[in-house]
Amino acid sequence: MSAVTTFLSSPEAVGVWNLDAGQSSIRFENGTMWGALKVRGAFTDFSGSGEIKDSKTVSGRLDIKAASVNTGLGTRDNDLRRSNFFDTDRYPDITVVVTSGEPAGGDTARLDAELTVKGITGSLPLKVDITPLGGGAVRLTTETTVTRKQFAVEGNFLGMVGNRTRLRASLVFRKA
Repeated sequence: MSAVTTFLSSPEAVGVWNLDAGQSSIRFENGTMWGALKVRGAFTDFSGSGEIKDSKTVSGRLDIKAASVNTGLGTRDNDLRRSNFFDTDRYPDITVVVTSGEPAGGDTARLDAELTVKGITGSLPLKVDITPLGGGAVRLTTETTVTRKQFAVEGNFLGMVGNRTRLRASLVFRKA
C-alpha cells in the first residue's frame, strides 16, 4: 500500500484541513525577452482549505489574491495588475478548485482541479507530492505549466512574453 493510500485511509486524515499560508508558497516563472530571460515571482496573499471524506473522496479550494503578485519590480507588478494581464480590479481572485483525487503510487497523488483566472475556468490536472509533517500537518508540493492566453492574460509588448507559465506550489495544511 502506498504512503498516500495509507495516509488517506487513516481516520486521522478524515476531516477539514486549513491552509497555513505562513508556511506555504505559490510561485511562477515565465520567459521574457523572447525567452532569453526568466521572470520569477510569487503570490503573497492566499487562503484555502481541503476536505478528506474517505480514501477516495477529496476536495479543496485555494483562493489567490491576484493583486498580491510580486516579482520584485514594482513597475512590472503594477503592469501585471492592469487589464491586459490579470485585471485585478475586475477579477480580484484566482481560484483553484480540487474536485477529486486518487493515489498515484508512493508519496504522490493525482488531483483533478480547475483553475479560474479572469473569470475563465480551465482544467488543471495536478501531480502532487504529499509529505506528512507531524503535529497534524501535511505538505503538498506540485509543479505544472499553464498557457496564459487560455485565461485571457494577453499582455505581450512586441511578443516579448512567453505564453507558457510554470507554476510551483508548496502548501502546508493543518487539521482543523
